[in-house]
Amino acid sequence: MERRRVVITGLGAVTPLGLTAPESWRAAREGVCGIGPITQFDPAGMKVKLAAEAKGFDPEALFGKPETKRMGRFTQFALAAAREALADSGFQAEEREAGRCGVIVSSGIGGIGITEEEHDRGLARGWDRVSPFFIPTGICNMAAGRVAIDAGFRGMCSCPVTACAGGTNAVGDAFHYIRDGYAEVMLCGGSEAALTPLAVGGFTSMKALSQTEDPSRASIPFDAERSGFVMGEGAGVLLLEELGHALARGARIYAEVSGYGATCDAYHMTAPRPDGSGGAEAMAIALADGGVRPEDVDYINAHGTSTHLNDAGETAAIKAVFGDHAYKLAVSSTKSMTGHMLGAAGAVEAIFSALALRDGFIPATINYQVPDPECDLDVTPGKGREADIRCALSNSLGFGGHNGSLLFKKWEV
Repeated sequence: MERRRVVITGLGAVTPLGLTAPESWRAAREGVCGIGPITQFDPAGMKVKLAAEAKGFDPEALFGKPETKRMGRFTQFALAAAREALADSGFQAEEREAGRCGVIVSSGIGGIGITEEEHDRGLARGWDRVSPFFIPTGICNMAAGRVAIDAGFRGMCSCPVTACAGGTNAVGDAFHYIRDGYAEVMLCGGSEAALTPLAVGGFTSMKALSQTEDPSRASIPFDAERSGFVMGEGAGVLLLEELGHALARGARIYAEVSGYGATCDAYHMTAPRPDGSGGAEAMAIALADGGVRPEDVDYINAHGTSTHLNDAGETAAIKAVFGDHAYKLAVSSTKSMTGHMLGAAGAVEAIFSALALRDGFIPATINYQVPDPECDLDVTPGKGREADIRCALSNSLGFGGHNGSLLFKKWEV
């Protein structure tokens, strides 16, 4: 079977760094920290006080009040990002090709805030009095569904629910779907809005979150003093397109998607394999899928959550795949700025990887101070830098042992 080439022609994002993809990338280049005190609820009495919120997001201004009430916050994020990606691409599906256009948008937790609200309503008023919109706004796939409705895309529409790897799986699955001839255009990515008392409390009780109240020392991937991740929220959506289809309509191309690997640790509910072998295999598969040698990779946007096990295991995985070249390539974790956006993380990091290739710029791992012998690679500490990047990987590793890795190449006419 012929392997068709797939390119990125549209980007959209809502992140703790900005309400569009350009705003978010500009802040990432500048090393802005999107972490601050939680404002969406009162965290008094809770151990965790910080989060990375999508500040200033106004859904009513985008969708109007009636429609806003019919969408969960994670769906609002996804729809805003998808509209931006479509507008950015200049593509609009005609009736005759709508069946060749699809959507894959992940969410790890979906409308957990809606579940909390409706549970309280049921306790107070009786279970038959919960909102009729509870189920259709809270289920994880509704972001993908609403994006498809809005765009008029009638091809495959799906929602991988693979925790923190979901956004990467969505982009990778969409890439393969186009490459193997099942579609010409796919909107893909991830969305998350899990900054709620129950979700934050749940992650806190399993000791996954940083409990510091200093934003500059909260999300510190690869730092020896890292103590857990910071929850973020938002969405990232990319428009992927078969190369010939994109060229025929004169589309602007950001980067080429050239490889994808996905594996499972099959080891533990939350902890990765200590040797990083599952993540290593995902990276190796992505390289083989794209026909790229390890020494051709210049940059890795790491999963880099700021937990001890993840960062050490991911470093070990990079060394296993790249050998001596691991010390020559650049690594960074943009979660140091965005926090961990869960099901949206991989999509936003795919966007940052594509823009890093376009601009020849490696974003930093900000607030890095104390080296860790277990994480001894070039983690681009403190400040981003200009670099000639031709090939980049983006990694995501999720609870349940889900591993995903995307390979991108610089687009040159």
